Amino acid sequence: MEKLGTLRVENLNKKFQVENKEISVLENINLTVSPGEFVSIVGTSGCGKSTLLRLIVGLGDEYQGNILLDGKRINGPSVNRGIVFQDPRLLPWLTVEENVGFGLDGKKSIDRRKIIQEHINLVGLKGFEKVYPYKLSGGMAQRAAIARALVNRPEILLLDEPLGALDALTRMYMQEELEKIWKREGIANIMVTHDIEEAIYLGDKVIIISCRPGKIKRTIPVPLSRPRDRDSLDFIRIKEEVLKEFHLQAEQYFSYAI
Repeated sequence: MEKLGTLRVENLNKKFQVENKEISVLENINLTVSPGEFVSIVGTSGCGKSTLLRLIVGLGDEYQGNILLDGKRINGPSVNRGIVFQDPRLLPWLTVEENVGFGLDGKKSIDRRKIIQEHINLVGLKGFEKVYPYKLSGGMAQRAAIARALVNRPEILLLDEPLGALDALTRMYMQEELEKIWKREGIANIMVTHDIEEAIYLGDKVIIISCRPGKIKRTIPVPLSRPRDRDSLDFIRIKEEVLKEFHLQAEQYFSYAI
């Protein structure tokens, strides 16, 4: 029997109707994500990475195949799957604590306040409970978005390029914070990113999706101890292995993000 929190994607095919034409976006996707695993997904723009995340979170059910969580087919959004987008999408008329608790239903007021405060503390925003989004930096806004996605204790957290809009230094700092949050929460994370170093730094494995129609081209394990050293020989070797799948060499890459 599978452990709770196991995600299985079986023979997934997704097509879009565009101007009376059917366009295949995802083709024969098979994927298993174990409880507590951190999975990174990389691929060129338009290959269907974000579409895959949206189907897993339940935003759309017109596809062939199965997406199963705990052996049950996903049919629509649920609190057992949280998602964080590139844009924090905080409600501007609500404070940090109100945004974090926005989707937290069915709790007594005392429990609700406690849960909200625990998650604000978890993402390092203690002291900013009463602050409105316009006063937050980009990194702080994403922290609030992550807290909001985690407040219902989902079995899986889906991350759709959550750090893509941040400057390079803030992004690296937030990568470290994401890793800490993942370790503390112990739930599975699936992250779509254009940044190969980010994918390797955070992922237990890197899934490479080919150009449209998106197929899983290769899965590369990342058997490195944490925290990871981006300058280590083993890290660089894995990076070169990923880059080869995109017909790039490390010296061509520099800070380029696919």
